[in-house]
Amino acid sequence: MCLYNSKLNTVKKNNHIPNITFESDNDEKEFEILNLSTLFAKIEAGLDHNPNLPHRIDFFILLIVTDGVGTHKVDLIDYSLKKGTVLKIAKGQVHSFEQNPKYKGYLVLFTEKFVLNYFSKSSIKFISHLYNYHISDTAVNGIQYNDDFITQLYIELETKNSYAQKNIIAAMLELYLLRLERLSQTNNLLLQNKLYSLFTKFKNLVEEKYIATRNVKDYSKMLSISPKLLNIVVKEFTFNTAKHFIDNFVILEIKRAVVSTDNSLKEIGYAVGFDDITNFTKFFKKHTGITPKQFKKTIK
Repeated sequence: MCLYNSKLNTVKKNNHIPNITFESDNDEKEFEILNLSTLFAKIEAGLDHNPNLPHRIDFFILLIVTDGVGTHKVDLIDYSLKKGTVLKIAKGQVHSFEQNPKYKGYLVLFTEKFVLNYFSKSSIKFISHLYNYHISDTAVNGIQYNDDFITQLYIELETKNSYAQKNIIAAMLELYLLRLERLSQTNNLLLQNKLYSLFTKFKNLVEEKYIATRNVKDYSKMLSISPKLLNIVVKEFTFNTAKHFIDNFVILEIKRAVVSTDNSLKEIGYAVGFDDITNFTKFFKKHTGITPKQFKKTIK
């Protein structure tokens, strides 16, 4: 298995959260399945980054628990793990493993390229967590078909006849993800709404441009729509305004940086778009009720 090994490519962002990219022994491979016992052994042996600390991924992960209990942190939230739990971790999210884990299971890893090349467009619209984890539950519990899914994946990966193998694996994964989505609390009727593509474009712009602007008018201009329509779109999927969505994302990035770096609060504020520490502090306190300094004390 190639992920989390010596070939792992880590790139530091301006907030110093390691960016973990997918890299395989075969450059054409876009899918991996990794037994957690193998990963945990590698962590103990030492890697070029510490998976017990927050790190951002540029691919998709399914953490499937087959036995034991534990926790896993995704975007500063601790999720309880037990047999039958599946955590859906999307591209761009920050996650970390607990110290000395006592659970067993697998990581299923796949790239955006794999999704776009081998999934049907209609399925991608239904599998909301791939691109809109904001409106999809991260954890799904009580899954009864994990063992069958894992077994069939290994059978296919180990077959000597590799004809159409990627297509077959993608079909298995696509079906599994659709069934997961059905069990989650996501309202899939929303995802069929004609405004869905606009929301996705807005979300992507916020993640790309939040350092440069937190102004709703700027984003509406980029999307060639009115601020009023943008608010309608965002409320349709998040039940909050576009400004609330933007500010919440900035707060999340600040928290990610505070948790993951020893940089000063002034440096963190500058990295997320604040030239003045006073404005940075006021912004954070307005949205969280505490100052960045107080927040930092709670996690150290």
